[in-house]
Amino acid sequence: MKIKWFGQSCFLLTDENGVSVLTDPCGPETGYKIGKIPCDAVTVSHDHLDHNYIEAAEGEPVIITDDGEHEVKGVRIIGFPAFHDDEEGALRGRNMMYLYEMDGIRILHAGDIGHFLSHAQLAEIGPVDVLLVPIGGRYTLDYIGARRFANDLRPSVVIPMHFKTPLTDIGIDDCQNFISTVQDCRIHKLNDSEVFIYRNTLGEDRVLVLDPYVEETVEEQFRFDLD
Repeated sequence: MKIKWFGQSCFLLTDENGVSVLTDPCGPETGYKIGKIPCDAVTVSHDHLDHNYIEAAEGEPVIITDDGEHEVKGVRIIGFPAFHDDEEGALRGRNMMYLYEMDGIRILHAGDIGHFLSHAQLAEIGPVDVLLVPIGGRYTLDYIGARRFANDLRPSVVIPMHFKTPLTDIGIDDCQNFISTVQDCRIHKLNDSEVFIYRNTLGEDRVLVLDPYVEETVEEQFRFDLD
């Protein structure tokens, strides 16, 4: 399967049959200009402008905003209710986590999770192969909390999200502190916005750091062709 990061918490997950799910599309106010993205489904963890820009979805995708089980063209999607803070939503409201089963891989998108999971929640979610977790703090778990959250779930691969990059001025932490906490893992800074992950090559204790996708303009492409 292919995982492509557009910035903030927005990913496009695509299975080997070409079925794709867009997660938490972010509006242009964030600094990320994600454009129009063809997809079969969109999941929205909560109703904030950096997570609910469904106008970015091209075509007629299934829009998923609730908990429970869903299926889109053979892709199973399960929503798990949680909170945006550690006071049961009193500060920032509810948050939905989504588990996707694609190509025999279980991917958990934690949304804007703001708390740790109980033993009951961990048992309900079950095994996780790939974890997409916020690390930027202020509105979500910070880099220390994200490490503990990942340790509780024990995924094979962790992909950090919702952190500051040169494309946004949102007041959250960048990825450097998180990287410093996971030095015992195999850290791969890919210098790319996408990665292919296969069941038989998942490995263990891997951290994949992606760059947000930047769409080339016609002018930029023209200059590149001239060089």
